[in-house]
Amino acid sequence: MEHLKNGHEAAFAYLMDRYHKKLCVYAKSLCRDVYIAEDIVQNIFLSVWERRQKLKEIYSIKNYLYQCVYNEFINQHRKKMTLITLEKEYIKTLDSILEEEDTSELTRLIDLVRQEIQELPPKCKEVFIMGKKEGLTYAEIAAHLNISFRTVENQMSKAFAIIRKKVGDKIDTILFLLFGNGKQVAV
Repeated sequence: MEHLKNGHEAAFAYLMDRYHKKLCVYAKSLCRDVYIAEDIVQNIFLSVWERRQKLKEIYSIKNYLYQCVYNEFINQHRKKMTLITLEKEYIKTLDSILEEEDTSELTRLIDLVRQEIQELPPKCKEVFIMGKKEGLTYAEIAAHLNISFRTVENQMSKAFAIIRKKVGDKIDTILFLLFGNGKQVAV
């Protein structure tokens, strides 16, 4: 542990040699997918290396690694379940819209939203597309564009206001259809 805390790569390599295969087997028993299991274990070792200075010597490194694998599996499982819930909501929303409306009206609204996005002021458009199409957080957009978080918020609000003015109350549904399920539509 002392060598690991001091950043000795040999100690980290020893840790990986000793536990990698065993942790992969354990992770696979949890998720039943060899590739996800390998990702989980890789994430754990990366995390251990990044947080090596905070590790306490009283830890049983073996127990610690197994607990980390379990926690990472739980975190990934929760994210997956959230995504499945979102996809179900997307399908439900799409079904209700198709039942309620003429599909030509839906197509017209989607085209109108796309057109309005293209006509946004340049900075506003860039921020909006990064947030909606690319799925970046406001903080990531601010860092990428070297602008303040508040500026990102203002530009997104401005974009929504402009689009809502043209499209009306159905903007949220249309934006959800365009961007909400993780499968991006060309804007």
